[in-house]
Amino acid sequence: MRDKGKLVSWNDEKGFGFIAPFSGAAQVFIHVKSFGNRNRRPEINDVITYTLSSDKQGRPRAVNASLAGTKPPARAERRSSAPDMLIAAIFLAAVGSSVFLANLPSAIFILYLAASLITFVAYRMDKSAAQKGRWRISEGTLHLLALAGGWPGALVAQNVLRHKSRKREFRSVFWATVLLNCAAFVWLLTPAGRSMVAALLKG
Repeated sequence: MRDKGKLVSWNDEKGFGFIAPFSGAAQVFIHVKSFGNRNRRPEINDVITYTLSSDKQGRPRAVNASLAGTKPPARAERRSSAPDMLIAAIFLAAVGSSVFLANLPSAIFILYLAASLITFVAYRMDKSAAQKGRWRISEGTLHLLALAGGWPGALVAQNVLRHKSRKREFRSVFWATVLLNCAAFVWLLTPAGRSMVAALLKG
């Protein structure tokens, strides 16, 4: 006989959480690999059916789990990716133009391209890890890559890979890193910024 309970805690980065059984028994550990169908990531308050098992230490563990479907995911309208992709393209074009029009060192443009590529790959690896229940790349790392100049690549990844594009809290922090990086880029166009870049390149 299969048991049923509600998911009361979930660490999406590490891929595990705990179920509160409807029977009133002690909470049961569950790992993302225990779900037979992982088309959708589990969320807190999902109702889950499972087979009760135990780990090597004898602690209760859920296996052969599935989402009961009592809380179906909202079918939100698919947000158009065009604005985000346009923002990324315009910014990179502005950086490239600054190399010729504002005598900005070409190394800055190369840095943005490299950081964007690295960030895109990081998003792709994180999505693959999420689908396979493996160890995830932390959100903090993704934000640091964006802050370091990889945010155009992050925008492309969010829209092309459909990863981290709906989590509101993540998106809020992400756009904050975009604004900070853009402010830093504008500062590089000032005399003080150019002097600092020149000194770094010489040193």
